[in-house]
Amino acid sequence: MTQLALVIDLNVCVGCHACVTSCKQWNTSGAAGPLVDEQPYGKDPTGTFFNRVQTFEVGEYPNTQTVHFPKSCLHCEDPPCVPVCPTGASYKRAEDGIVLVDYDKCIGCKYCSWACPYGAREFDEERKVMSKCTLCVDRVTSTTLPVAERKPACVLACPSKARLFGDVHDPASEVSAAIRDRGGYALMPEWNTRPANHYLPRRRTELAVHAEDLERVDNPLKIDGKQPELPQHGAGREDYAT
Repeated sequence: MTQLALVIDLNVCVGCHACVTSCKQWNTSGAAGPLVDEQPYGKDPTGTFFNRVQTFEVGEYPNTQTVHFPKSCLHCEDPPCVPVCPTGASYKRAEDGIVLVDYDKCIGCKYCSWACPYGAREFDEERKVMSKCTLCVDRVTSTTLPVAERKPACVLACPSKARLFGDVHDPASEVSAAIRDRGGYALMPEWNTRPANHYLPRRRTELAVHAEDLERVDNPLKIDGKQPELPQHGAGREDYAT
């Protein structure tokens, strides 16, 4: 069975929030929207976001690191949010494994939110329904968009290419190769939800310094062994400042 998912590289995520804003823009104007904003210019702005980036420090001074951790629905293969829904509004698509919410059936009881161990569900205060990341299902299944654009908005917007998208059940896919070759892991596996989304761990990048790079060399601009003379300029405007 196909299982579409995201693979997020924590080593190159810079916390720019391009994924957050692109997700909000696409989904608030698409099939999942509108996504409410409450007091967007007030003291305590809030609203519905399918994707959020949490930033925190790890380690102890002076050996600290800043980690940017994007988080959204993980489209679990055994999603606990589905069986608790009393109306069947929360469901998992058989053809691609995407977990969705049928707004026409949702009664806003929040059972799915309580069942989700990742806090990935969002309650829309205006429409009184639960909402969540859809993996931009309307984009990835579109027949009118160019093939290269049939990806979630967050993937297309990421400037550092920290987000990959594909079928994690296909061993030849880009996402499967990244998980396999770079130690990808699922979030909180002890819950046995089998998250489809995976993360690539942060890793230390070793700086390769070669011995020849440490040798002092002459200025290549020298002429006959002498340093080049500085060009002579007339008085500039700043020389007459008072």
